[in-house]
Amino acid sequence: MNTPAPDRGIVAESAKAIYEEFLRYNDAFSRTTNRARRRFEQRDWQGHQKDIVERVELYEKSVQRVVSSLRKLQGERVTDHALWNEIRWYFGERLDKVPDAGFIKTYFNSTTRRIFRTVGIDPEVEFVSPPFEDELELVQSLNLRRYPYWGSLDNIFTQVLDDFSFKVSYADLEGDIKVMADEVQQFIRMNLDGLDGLIRFEFISSVFYQSARAYLIGRVISQNNISPIVIALKNTDEGICVDAVMMYEDEVSIVFSYTRSYYFADPNSVVAAVHFLHTILPRKPIDELYTVLGRLRQGKTERYRIFNNHLLNTQDKFVHAAGDKGLVMIVFTLPSYDLVFKIIRDKFGYPKTIKRQDVLDKYRLVSKHDRAGRLIDTQEFRKLEFPLDRFAPELLDELLNEASETVVIEGDKLIINHVYIERRVRPLNLYLREAHHAAAERAILDYGQTIRDLANTDIFPGDLLLKNFGVTRHERVVFYDYDEVALVTECNFREIPEARDDDDMMRSEIWYHVNEHDIFPEEFIKFLAMNAELRALFMEVHGDLLTANFWREMKEKHKQGEVSLVIPYHRPTIPSKQLKKSVGLD
Repeated sequence: MNTPAPDRGIVAESAKAIYEEFLRYNDAFSRTTNRARRRFEQRDWQGHQKDIVERVELYEKSVQRVVSSLRKLQGERVTDHALWNEIRWYFGERLDKVPDAGFIKTYFNSTTRRIFRTVGIDPEVEFVSPPFEDELELVQSLNLRRYPYWGSLDNIFTQVLDDFSFKVSYADLEGDIKVMADEVQQFIRMNLDGLDGLIRFEFISSVFYQSARAYLIGRVISQNNISPIVIALKNTDEGICVDAVMMYEDEVSIVFSYTRSYYFADPNSVVAAVHFLHTILPRKPIDELYTVLGRLRQGKTERYRIFNNHLLNTQDKFVHAAGDKGLVMIVFTLPSYDLVFKIIRDKFGYPKTIKRQDVLDKYRLVSKHDRAGRLIDTQEFRKLEFPLDRFAPELLDELLNEASETVVIEGDKLIINHVYIERRVRPLNLYLREAHHAAAERAILDYGQTIRDLANTDIFPGDLLLKNFGVTRHERVVFYDYDEVALVTECNFREIPEARDDDDMMRSEIWYHVNEHDIFPEEFIKFLAMNAELRALFMEVHGDLLTANFWREMKEKHKQGEVSLVIPYHRPTIPSKQLKKSVGLD
């Protein structure tokens, strides 16, 4: 295709503007990411939390800037479809074979989608993301540190900790080396070919930071296997120490969970890093690996592409998701794919008093907060289109009648103007009916631990009904209904006043005054819709969650700047089949 000469100037200037603004965004992303090392060394956990918020906001601010610049540059031609087709061709030609070019093309697409308010995909002004496999020729560019096995694990881990050193010294270097070597040796003898089959260790050269931990991400290569190895480091009063060595896929998968905050890591090639992670976590979706590295838009692009391909190659219909009907959201799923789609209703059922904007604000709050492994990552999409005939009649009827402000039919397509998409989990209330006794007990204890973990990160769930919590494939309980989420520091936790007389006790409605942010933890017992045995177990272990004093103490800790950290693994390292306990607190 030849670009017409009269437009070449504006084509080149437009493409250049997008590319240079992407570079500015990417530089800002890297600067924020690279602060994580200093935060870790200085134990500045509050600063790390601020960086989480700042980095999430970078992308949208950058796209808004470039869109504004292009409107000024192109004037009336800013929505000229033919012009933008030429810009897309010109832009793409200059990115051929460039490492991680997919990120730059995704940025280009974000720009055109805002300008044209694109519904679905417009391949004339957007880049259609290639399959992940098509980019694998670029993965060799990833910087790795390689450690061949010459007969001594101690020597290898001595070199590893020397290569990944910090301004803060290790507290017990020799002790850490011995622990690492012993655990790795035990794992290899139990699960791989034995030490005689061990070839080498490989670690991504970039350290991964999340909350108050630094992680070394690697793999063990033996004659017949590739296995993950993740080394967790923590910074203590005495210095840095090895906190855990994880080598089972299940426990490493939890560390990279879609319920945790995004990592701060800056590998020289993100595509190559994602491919590396996929070799050690083959069951982890590619889109989630992009997202967990903080590349949220690329994660969204991959999620939509992979799901759309699945939709084209299946015949099942969208149906209501399992669980109780939501008062705020219509939730549906495609049975053959483990995602759920959440659309805000036009009107909320009683007793909900919140407004649509309140719901949007709550989901934005969660997207920028430390999710502590207890809040599902939710991606917000706009103007998606789906085949109309793929919706079950009862679902389609509800969408058209109760979400008409969001959903519309155009020809043979259903257009969804706004939707949240997240991983599907089993609602806790349904899980408890189906699970055997021991699994139900573990789930109830983890339900309480989930509330506790969220409180430690300044999150009050708001609605504690079991139907608002789910169970993951790792049998971990998570929270997913965000429309009443609040910061603990914004709530006023009170005891229920004593009745003044018999008349007060007989009233069907409360007789005492309740302010907007008042919370009465004693009432939480109403949400514990479980059998007597499970309720007794919950009360024995987590009964303090039903006291105002617990929540007031937690609120005061947060106001004083104390940070309680929730870590995504257990100490000491244990086999994945034993990963049944709740995640602990520092």
